[in-house]
Amino acid sequence: MMNVFGASIPQLPLANWVDSLVNWLTQFTGFFNVIINFVSGINGAFQWVFDLLPQWLFIVLVMAWTWFLSRKAPRYWLLVLELVGLALIWNLDYWQDMTRTLSLVLTSSVIALVIGIPLGILMAKSNVAQTIIQPILDFMQTMPAFVYLIPAVAFFGIGTVPGVISSLIFAMPPVVRMTNLGIRQVPSDLIEAADSYGSTSWQKLVKVQLPLARKTIMSGVNQTLMLALSMVVTASMIGAMGLGTDVYFAVGRNEAGSGFTAGLAVVIIAIILDRITQLVNKPEH
Repeated sequence: MMNVFGASIPQLPLANWVDSLVNWLTQFTGFFNVIINFVSGINGAFQWVFDLLPQWLFIVLVMAWTWFLSRKAPRYWLLVLELVGLALIWNLDYWQDMTRTLSLVLTSSVIALVIGIPLGILMAKSNVAQTIIQPILDFMQTMPAFVYLIPAVAFFGIGTVPGVISSLIFAMPPVVRMTNLGIRQVPSDLIEAADSYGSTSWQKLVKVQLPLARKTIMSGVNQTLMLALSMVVTASMIGAMGLGTDVYFAVGRNEAGSGFTAGLAVVIIAIILDRITQLVNKPEH
């Protein structure tokens, strides 16, 4: 490799280093088996609940939850969308694939929130932690999603678990960033008032900072859900079953109709999840 001055510059074998690192990590099968069992357990619990509920009862529960969140100013258009949209998914025989997609999205989102919110709190409390974590989040959010599939398959094989892990990595940065932002935006005079009353750091966090940062944090939760859902088609390439599989197969077979209907089901689920999380963020009761 030559630079502008004609001198020879040795090329770094970065790809070989990454391959060596991945190969070295694959020997820790026990550790990865623990993660596989943990993720499979959460995903299986969600799927068990969805399989237990009849389709009509699932639709009624979603509409009832929406009504409860907006009962002071009912969103009738959203209730109609939920009824018509979910009934359409049922009619098109995508119900099982829809519940599998929801299980994958909820599993990756729950794990992302459990990890991401404490990381955001740590970043808000420590400038050193923010300096270290910020570039990692930039890397996670800007790296093409397809790249995550390679180590995910190497570590976890084919199936739902690598799909959850890749979705988790891709979807976690927003909730970390928004938690950090929300806590840092809490007015300093309120923090000083809490200190003057002798509040501990934990009391300030739970009773002052987190409640005041709730709307910002919920915006991060909303973005995390949407990003996790956007990964369903990509995750289908490594064996994660769901609506993404239907879209992926339709593309491979050049079946525009099947691809459109499966994609429409994804859109319906995305709109419902987005609007419900917005209602949780802005309660009207």
